[in-house]
Amino acid sequence: MQPRCLGAGGGSLAVLGPSAHSHRPSTSRATVRCAARGGRASSRGKENVWSVDNEQAAEQKARSQKNNRGRGRGRGRGRGRTDGRSRPPPPPGRRNENDAGSRVLVSGAMLVEVETVLQTQEPVIRPSWETFASSLSGIWKGVGAVFSPITAEMEPVGLGSKEEYLYDCYTLSRIEKLDDGNYGTEIRRKTNWVQLNPHGEAEKQSAGDDDWNYGSSSGKISVDLPAHEHFDLKRSDVLDEDTITMEPGIVFFEDGSYSRGPLDIEIGEYDESKYFLSPTYKFEQCLVKGCHKRLRIVHTIEFNEGGANIQTVRVAVYEEQWACPANIHVEDNTPVDVKPFSQRKRTKPSELTGSWKVYEVSATPIFSEKVQELEGGALFVYLCMETMKKRTLPESSIFFGEEEMLDMQDVTVLWLPGGVTAYVDVDKDGILCIGVSWYSEEGINLVMERDYGTDGRLREVRTKTEIKRRWNQRVPS
Repeated sequence: MQPRCLGAGGGSLAVLGPSAHSHRPSTSRATVRCAARGGRASSRGKENVWSVDNEQAAEQKARSQKNNRGRGRGRGRGRGRTDGRSRPPPPPGRRNENDAGSRVLVSGAMLVEVETVLQTQEPVIRPSWETFASSLSGIWKGVGAVFSPITAEMEPVGLGSKEEYLYDCYTLSRIEKLDDGNYGTEIRRKTNWVQLNPHGEAEKQSAGDDDWNYGSSSGKISVDLPAHEHFDLKRSDVLDEDTITMEPGIVFFEDGSYSRGPLDIEIGEYDESKYFLSPTYKFEQCLVKGCHKRLRIVHTIEFNEGGANIQTVRVAVYEEQWACPANIHVEDNTPVDVKPFSQRKRTKPSELTGSWKVYEVSATPIFSEKVQELEGGALFVYLCMETMKKRTLPESSIFFGEEEMLDMQDVTVLWLPGGVTAYVDVDKDGILCIGVSWYSEEGINLVMERDYGTDGRLREVRTKTEIKRRWNQRVPS
């Protein structure tokens, strides 16, 4: 029987570069401790993909009914908290989420239950690599930032000429599809960047900072930062150069979205004599909105003590907009409608609550020696389904300046600027989930999740398009 695990994200790194080994990580980290060494997870995935959600919803209902007979109504616990402890009452003067100026930075996992299954799982055609490569190709202009996996605060990405910290960056990526006679089509990416903004996050500074210029009539945060077009990114420093191939572990979709990471995580029995060995992996997940905008989040995670101690080292976020084909010259002054992350507001958990119509496509790997010999890795089976889900608030949510009051075992979701959320969670069965979501004011939430079993093998990758049900839309009976 697997010991119960507690979901948390932890760690920080004040550099945006994607390499998992090129920079020394910060010493401030929170960890997830779980027994990921024993037992094996089925490579076929869950028989009922909603079984965990339904079990948790039933447990939540039972707890609520029990508490109603006792001292009062209980609050539901998110995934990852299974020890039964209750949090102490909030101190006097603690703000509520709806208070003016408050903003949630981190929280526990949100409980999701299925209201209606609109369409059961059906197989779908495996996406074409050529179409995926074509969707990625082009010149992309964007912005980037780094956030603490402990507190979700913005962290510096570099130093300025006056030794001041800089919190934002502009990026220019050139992505080309090239034909290699030996390995087929490959995707080459080169990204240049410049750092800016010594002030930090505008929403954090909005209270009593005279150095910022805020719009009072619209209520929106605005600040005088140089535009993207003020920089010659072609002559700027190189952030990274990478090649994407049909590598084991990559799951891709024809619109250009993808989830990239190892097929197998190196875990096993812990050898105290090798305490200095901590396998570190990079998990890159990309969501696409309207074919011309995309969001990339890169988690860098260490697996210590044979996989029982998981530490999130870095969370880097990029939002990019397609500018032109890769073979066409583009001037640096071409306008781009991408606002730096420091100038955006953070999504509140209440904005993701309620009923959602969810269209999901999942990719499940099939492991066999014959498939690995023919495919060079696991063969993925793609399935789709459609449901109506209901999402409720997490048990805990911590605001700016109150991080010291947080039980780190409750930390699962990072609420980042621009409608972005990121989470690293381990459920009661020991399944590790690395997820990202991207919410827009139109009521659409895009999600990408990557699951690993207790044996360290990739279990499932899911991409979801969630559409919020408006107040005048009737729930299907």
